[in-house]
Amino acid sequence: MTKRFPLVAFSLLFFFLFLLSPAFAVELPNFTELVKKYSPAVVNISTTMKSTSKKPFHSFSLPKDRSNEFNDLFRHFFDDEGPENRDSSSLGSGFILSSDGYILTNHHVISGADEIIVKLSDRRELVAKLVGSDVRSDIALLKVDADNLPVLKTAEPNQLQVGEWVVAIGSPFGFDHSVTAGIVSAKERSLPSENYVPFIQTDVAINPGNSGGPLFNLKGEVVGVNSQIYSRTGGFMGLSFAIPIGVAMDVVEQLKTKGRVSRGWLGVIIQEVTRDLAKSFKMKEIKGALVAQGLDKSSAKGILQGGDVIIEFDGKPVDTVAALPVIVGQTKVGKEVDVKVLRSGKEQTLKLTIAELPEDLDKAIAKKEEKKKKPEDEKIALGMIIQDLDDAVRKALNISSGVLVHKVKPGPAADAGIIAGDVISMVSGKPVENTQQFIELAKTFKKGDVIPVLVKREGAARFVALKIE
Repeated sequence: MTKRFPLVAFSLLFFFLFLLSPAFAVELPNFTELVKKYSPAVVNISTTMKSTSKKPFHSFSLPKDRSNEFNDLFRHFFDDEGPENRDSSSLGSGFILSSDGYILTNHHVISGADEIIVKLSDRRELVAKLVGSDVRSDIALLKVDADNLPVLKTAEPNQLQVGEWVVAIGSPFGFDHSVTAGIVSAKERSLPSENYVPFIQTDVAINPGNSGGPLFNLKGEVVGVNSQIYSRTGGFMGLSFAIPIGVAMDVVEQLKTKGRVSRGWLGVIIQEVTRDLAKSFKMKEIKGALVAQGLDKSSAKGILQGGDVIIEFDGKPVDTVAALPVIVGQTKVGKEVDVKVLRSGKEQTLKLTIAELPEDLDKAIAKKEEKKKKPEDEKIALGMIIQDLDDAVRKALNISSGVLVHKVKPGPAADAGIIAGDVISMVSGKPVENTQQFIELAKTFKKGDVIPVLVKREGAARFVALKIE
């Protein structure tokens, strides 16, 4: 036994020496050459605006039922100081796209600015002109009067891989040309307030002032534009989000040529397919985007129906609800596309023409005032006290049929999320005309059944899965 000890000790020593050897060390990336070569094309952006109050901190707005838990967790990040009743200022980052002075940054960095100053790596400070900006993608294009500027090369879209090393260069807290590195944590992330950008998630350390700065791959190519962080404190917590460079450059091209950005639009409200909803629609797989409601002036009106599950769009699979807006938004307006849906458990391929996304989508989903009827008109079904709709309510809600929920008792309807004031317009694929028909329909269900119920609330529609007790 003692004779074997030197051999074991030698083996362990050899192993540790191997770990410390240059051959092992080359597995870790060296960013020094990348930083030397490409950081001169990264710029610092400062803005000033005349205001009577402090500029509000930018954050995502979230659905009411989640606002208490997640409000202000997703944040744009740029330094925003400036006391009340004085001119306010902000700091951000950007990078040079062309030698004649086109610069890319975030929309929120320059939003509302009266003056935009770009500081170059050689310490020159130039006044920038805003060529155009796009709120939905959070991209802005600037132009400075200069020549022979250093430029960055953009990567080919869709080549980035999860786990790949990436580097950020920017001006956190105003510290110019700060370098941080990490890996790609995930791709095609959909964030709460914006469905038209498939964000890149990384663990690269990002802080206020990094907004608009480039995210590089190891070749020195720009793969994304740093835009937002997820934070409970306002500082970096390991979750950073960047706009894919393919999305950003498409916006840049449209801003250059048209001065505005147009996106494809289906004109339907969609929702996630949950396990219970998949069961209620008798789906074999949990996938796709469930159509809850069509909007006025929609190109899909009369083609797509509430209850359709979109599983493929223009030849591209739709695995999740988050995937569809990105695909549709990148589709050329006016193009005729094939849409594969599951309708009543069977696949169908439909054709429709893509419309243009309205500039103010909120106006396309106008909220309606809901009116309640007198208690004597109420009936009880499926644990709900319901009422027929009168003409005034139909007109206010812009619907022709359904029943109004006056009260929800503890039970499956409450568990499904139905509340007083909701209008039920479809149950198990059948339109609801009035309370009497709804009651007769409810009698046909058996204990243990899971049925899809289309609920309209504040002008928007959504399917819920109701379990029969």
